Amino acid sequence: MPGVLEGLTVIEFAGIGPGPFACMMLADHGAKVIRIERPGVKGRVGDAGGRDILNRNRTRLELDMKDPAAIARIRELVRSADAVIEGFRPGVMERLGLGPDELLADNPRLVFGRMTGWGQDGPMAPLAGHDINYIALSGALHSYGRKGEKPSFPVNAVGDFGGGGMMMAFGVLAAVLNARTTGRGQVVDCAMVDGAAILSAMTYSFLGNGMWKDERGVNLLDSGAHFYDTYETADGKWISIGSIEPQFYKILLEKAELTTDPAFAAQMDPTGWPALKDKLTALFLTKSRDEWCALMDGTDICFAPVLSLTEAPRHPHNVERGTFVEDEGMVMPAPAPRFSATPAPKPRLAGEVMG
Repeated sequence: MPGVLEGLTVIEFAGIGPGPFACMMLADHGAKVIRIERPGVKGRVGDAGGRDILNRNRTRLELDMKDPAAIARIRELVRSADAVIEGFRPGVMERLGLGPDELLADNPRLVFGRMTGWGQDGPMAPLAGHDINYIALSGALHSYGRKGEKPSFPVNAVGDFGGGGMMMAFGVLAAVLNARTTGRGQVVDCAMVDGAAILSAMTYSFLGNGMWKDERGVNLLDSGAHFYDTYETADGKWISIGSIEPQFYKILLEKAELTTDPAFAAQMDPTGWPALKDKLTALFLTKSRDEWCALMDGTDICFAPVLSLTEAPRHPHNVERGTFVEDEGMVMPAPAPRFSATPAPKPRLAGEVMG
């Protein structure tokens, strides 16, 4: 069954991280994505030996972009495409003769997606960087971590994928909709530093309204509160608690047998959070993770076990929803989000090779 993006054609210039993630999302939902790769390039960071989940569902085409004939072929492909997505440093595509001026002249309805860390302009635009640097400059990284400890980065989810790949997928689709209405394409300048900043919109809102201290580990959602944190269990595993709302917090106290401790009544008083966290830390160490699951699963506590990457695909909720799928022996996240009338086809790890 075709996906919701059937009829959309995207030319992807091979890279790693956010660009491939954006193109994976588009390809997952039915877009035809032609991934242009340099001949014989294997073993790079992110390549995964040809089994990279981010590169699933593609049509692959190997071209040497130093060859004028290859450039001519790319321009011919772009003439009938809806979008181009590239992740080179500013100026690289122009030097190849494949910049926006050339390609939009060939195809005035084209959307030209440019994925970078620092953006197409600004003093840092030509410099190298990685996720950790982009989220650092956005202010986001400063907020991640515990009180008195160094910033703790969430792998590369915020810069590369949330602030990069998802923003690019959104930007390209928005610009394609506009092009289909107006007949005019445009450039989408997708910078991970911008994306990481906008993902922090609620935090900046709290800060601006005096509801957030500009330091780590002392606020409602950054491990400062005793009712919003992870806790170790007796077997060395972990659980997560997110009982913010008073009705959910009440159930937490009931299930944890803490209703008789008056200190827990002052839920939103930050001065009491450290002592209450110490009490919960000691309490959760008295039972195994499975024992706490047996006690708290199926309630509105806002509770979940902290599952490993190998455990998560086997959890009953994820199994029933099909949150993970398998192809060629590789377990991988299923396409998201879900569409009722045009569900995404089952992902294919190995794409087609285009001659």
